[in-house]
Amino acid sequence: MTSYNREKLIKYFKSNLCMLPTDYTQTETNRMTLAFFCLGALTLLGELENNITEQNRLDWIDWVYAQQILPTENDDANDAVCGFRGSSWSGRSFDPHATTCSHVPYDSGHVANTYTALINLLLLGDDLSRVNRKAITNTLRHLQQQDGRLSAPINRRIIFSIAPTTGSLERDVRFIYCACAISYMLNDWSGIDRERTLDHIIQLQSYEHAFAQCPKQEAHGGSTFCGTAALSIMGNLDEGILNKDQLVQWCLFRQIGGFQGRPNKLQDVCYGFWIGASLAMLDSFHLVNSDALKEFLLQSESRIGGFAKDPESFPGNINTHKI
Repeated sequence: MTSYNREKLIKYFKSNLCMLPTDYTQTETNRMTLAFFCLGALTLLGELENNITEQNRLDWIDWVYAQQILPTENDDANDAVCGFRGSSWSGRSFDPHATTCSHVPYDSGHVANTYTALINLLLLGDDLSRVNRKAITNTLRHLQQQDGRLSAPINRRIIFSIAPTTGSLERDVRFIYCACAISYMLNDWSGIDRERTLDHIIQLQSYEHAFAQCPKQEAHGGSTFCGTAALSIMGNLDEGILNKDQLVQWCLFRQIGGFQGRPNKLQDVCYGFWIGASLAMLDSFHLVNSDALKEFLLQSESRIGGFAKDPESFPGNINTHKI
């Protein structure tokens, strides 16, 4: 096989926009992100406008806005939970034009779903006029939390990291990347302490010279993309990367045919994007063996459309989008 089946790929994403396979039931709370994979892929294929009606577009924009967690009438009551949830799982009434909402325990925005919600709106041609920008930046400010275990050796300042949602113990570079992208899309960086964020990202570089999810952990292809992309969005790529040549070498050494995420792991379709995009930001993608990468990717194409993580697996939205 020398090229992918374009028509099957378009049908795959159109089908997934309307109805997901049973296996996706467990991902209900992240439906916003699944929609991003489909809308983003159709946009990259140049087929989004050709494959949705105007009513589809307006209805999907309203669905995204209906997942927005807004301030209560007393602005401070849920100041730390605004943004977008991943789906309508909470049973809230459908109101895409609301300007306030009541506080419901455990119903909060999530940094990753806020990131994909904003992209979905932009892909659908929305002007973001119904986005409560102030509420989102206020929430980002609350989510950027001190991690008392860590200090920056460069100047001994306390490093801060970002949690995905209020009360979460997860804090890693995935959410820093999302927060940076959100700030860029809203053209408002007031929700992020950029100096301390830069310090934190610098500390994510391991002895391998690539990025880990948290300081002193193993470097990984996905976290390397998130760290590199966050630095690029902030305009600190040159300042934040300690050894560009060694980082490029680490990325290139991950290629088997496709790319692996870490040393001694199997190759996986999605790392063609995570590591390939990192190399592109580092102006080094031309060093990739593109023919070998293409051969591996095409072996992972499904007969029903879409791509799996490897030739032996079932196709998925995230893998297909990343291709």
